[in-house]
Amino acid sequence: MALVPYEEGGGWGARQLHSPAVTYRFASRTIRLKQDWRRLGVAAVVWDAAVVLCAYLEMGSIDLRDRSVIELGAGTGLLGIVATLLGKGCLHTLLYRLGARVTITDRAAALEFLESNVQANLPSELRPRAVVKELTWGKDLGNFPPGAFDFILGADIVYLEETFAELLHTLEHLCSEQTVILLSCRIRYERDHKFLKMLKGRFSVYEVHYDSSKDVHIYKAQRGSCKDDF
Repeated sequence: MALVPYEEGGGWGARQLHSPAVTYRFASRTIRLKQDWRRLGVAAVVWDAAVVLCAYLEMGSIDLRDRSVIELGAGTGLLGIVATLLGKGCLHTLLYRLGARVTITDRAAALEFLESNVQANLPSELRPRAVVKELTWGKDLGNFPPGAFDFILGADIVYLEETFAELLHTLEHLCSEQTVILLSCRIRYERDHKFLKMLKGRFSVYEVHYDSSKDVHIYKAQRGSCKDDF
């Protein structure tokens, strides 16, 4: 059963999750996203971890331009949309930089909903740079070249213990030695610590940001002992 971290009908958080649409401001653009809790549950609402990771990317310490990016468990698509906007290429007299190539993934049941949010919030010139694609962890990996991504992003995707092994297998498949994984999450239960321990058994893991107002951590993971800066 999917995680429901609040009581039905209680408080601002519940009202936000049940709202049919939410609006955010990132990358100098207004992003308006549809939500559909009753039809798709956790896959169709915006969680704080996605907002915090978007804000972290917007700080500018990570240059996404001309990089290959994949988001896992994208849900509403907020994080992938923001990564595409922030990875926009630029044209100068002496230098042209291509935009990021962003693959935004989730399970089949969420793809139509996800695609509609992505298409509605990207300008026409950026839409070819963002591809919505099915990925069930551990099962669809043949559709993704191994080690082909510079960045792997995930927001609040660590909550079901039965998916931990498949998620780790997916991360290992997608990673090269240079790939940077950024996972944003709220640590709610002991099983969340268990996943971090499992992750540290396969990757070097460092906490790079903590938002105390939302109690959200961002972890950076890379293969081996690599400690390269972004």
